[in-house]
Amino acid sequence: MYVALWRLLPGPTWLKVVQAVALLALVCWVLLGWVFPAVEPHLPFDKITVGE
Repeated sequence: MYVALWRLLPGPTWLKVVQAVALLALVCWVLLGWVFPAVEPHLPFDKITVGE
């Protein structure tokens, strides 16, 4: 998968590295901005009881 992505990115190696880092930052931004907040209400992590 990573090799296919690397081959799809245009330009020399230094530009591919910059583009790969930018894509990784974009994925993290989307996950932290929209995906995780949308899923969080459905997770049972806020129903923790200690000592009961």
